[in-house]
Amino acid sequence: MTSLPETTQRKLGLVIDLDTCVGCHACVIACKGWNTENYGAPLSDQDPYGAAPSGTFLNRVHSYEITPPHGQAQLVHFPKSCLHCEDAPCVTVCPTGASYKRSEDGIVLVNESDCIGCGLCAWACPYGAREMDPTAKVMKKCTLCVDRIYNENLPEEDRTPACVRTCPAGARHFGDLGDPDSDVSQLVAARGGFDLMPDLGTKPVNKYLPPRPKDQWEETDILAPFLEPVAESPQGFLGWLDRALERL
Repeated sequence: MTSLPETTQRKLGLVIDLDTCVGCHACVIACKGWNTENYGAPLSDQDPYGAAPSGTFLNRVHSYEITPPHGQAQLVHFPKSCLHCEDAPCVTVCPTGASYKRSEDGIVLVNESDCIGCGLCAWACPYGAREMDPTAKVMKKCTLCVDRIYNENLPEEDRTPACVRTCPAGARHFGDLGDPDSDVSQLVAARGGFDLMPDLGTKPVNKYLPPRPKDQWEETDILAPFLEPVAESPQGFLGWLDRALERL
């Protein structure tokens, strides 16, 4: 009897290159624009032109100033959105089942008609990737632009998350991380991509690519002074990143 070939579960997600991101916030703007027009209720803003503006975003970019032992202060830009974890604690704690993970592609979504705005999912998410929309009174999060990636009315090149489509630096990549032969999986393997806070056991699908080793940097590269001490310790950058996230 011939055995059937093993199939891998699709795990759609993002690979974000921390070496390439320039902190331009184009991904933030594209995400806000697309989801305000196409994702349920618009992503609201409060007092946008006043003294204390605030708003709901599904994607943010945090910038950290780093002062290396030898050299001038530098900026490191860290994009953050839902990581679509395999073992997503936001799904586990949701009392109404509004938060759920799709079996067909691994995307974590919120059924807003079932969301009661209790905020438990935001409390459970260790990455701070969920935001309560104070106008809609429901939780909002990255959907990986599920309304784009399967939309056959769009040109094929547009069937990708808005943040990926708009990134001018090519720092964001989208694909099936459940397929070891996919472009994104190959990129993670080649660049030493890593999980964010792997000790938490959430198994995030999204991966981050670390800065290049110092022997791949030219003397004119702006972050070269920062990377020198990091390259000598494999855990140097990841340790700093974990400590920075703990302060969010």
